[in-house]
Amino acid sequence: MPVKPPSTQPVPPRAVPSRRAVLCLGAAAGLPWPALAQSRFPDKPIMLLVPFGPGGIADLTARAVAEHMSKTLGQPIVVENKPSAGSIVASQAVATARPDGHTLLLMSNGNAVSVGLFKKLPYDPVKDFAPISTLGYFDIGLFVPAASRVAALKDVVAFAKANPGKLNVGTIAPGSTQHLSAKLFETVAGIEALVVPYKGSPGVLTALRADEVDVAFEIVGPMVPQVQAGAVKALAVSSDRRNPALPEVPTVMQAGVSGYNVASWNALAAPKGTPPEVVDALNRAARAAVAAGAVQDKLGRLGMRLAPSTPAELQALLTSEIQRWGVVIRASKIEPE
Repeated sequence: MPVKPPSTQPVPPRAVPSRRAVLCLGAAAGLPWPALAQSRFPDKPIMLLVPFGPGGIADLTARAVAEHMSKTLGQPIVVENKPSAGSIVASQAVATARPDGHTLLLMSNGNAVSVGLFKKLPYDPVKDFAPISTLGYFDIGLFVPAASRVAALKDVVAFAKANPGKLNVGTIAPGSTQHLSAKLFETVAGIEALVVPYKGSPGVLTALRADEVDVAFEIVGPMVPQVQAGAVKALAVSSDRRNPALPEVPTVMQAGVSGYNVASWNALAAPKGTPPEVVDALNRAARAAVAAGAVQDKLGRLGMRLAPSTPAELQALLTSEIQRWGVVIRASKIEPE
């Protein structure tokens, strides 16, 4: 059998990758899998750290919002309480967490206040977090004993002006929002009072009901049942609008003290460096939670005014609150720790 001669058809040269292609492939080979393929967020449970103890308005807010957000995001959100002075423990844990959106902080005006209360924080509240959204605002109320002859806030101011230093004002610990709200009220109203700090809200309520203090500055929500039961009277609320839990009670400005507007707030934040698309997903889930009827109803009964924001709006709020409370702290001559 004749042997078939070899083909004379030229063989195409083997393709040789360019140096640029080799470099790109080599770089890609060294990257972890998530960098090569966009992973779905969230792909595991999310941890939400709350810098306050269980049962308070911050904790209740976190749990109500987290429950709804977990349905939107398709992963559980586990709330963990890490109370500490100045919200430092929870805040530091989040600031140093992996910036993938799976560790969040319930931020509050306490983060703004702590800047003026401590000589040095282990993180920068403005630079070390990625803001997500505000959740809502809650007011401080000005309360007097049920048997008090004081009928309106103007009576309190008139007494304080006629008797400098003799008006006893009850609040919780120095540096708290309630305490600083009382000190700010002194300045704005042009009075001199004796602000008496107690260890906690139960102590303030006990002192108020026992007539140990003339007026108390306390968060509205926990005091609403006391007002409804006739144990105390509410004279005014601190923000620029009436509180839905006490619609008949005027604001401080409506009661005659112009320029006084104080509201505590809660918000969500992630570690700095969290991808924008993750922040956006969390923002959308937070907005949906705040708009949900069940969340509105539950937190509205506590006197909270739910209001979401953009990340930029939360950043601006935090910055302005740091400046504002810093002025109050310095004027109150509170020495940073």
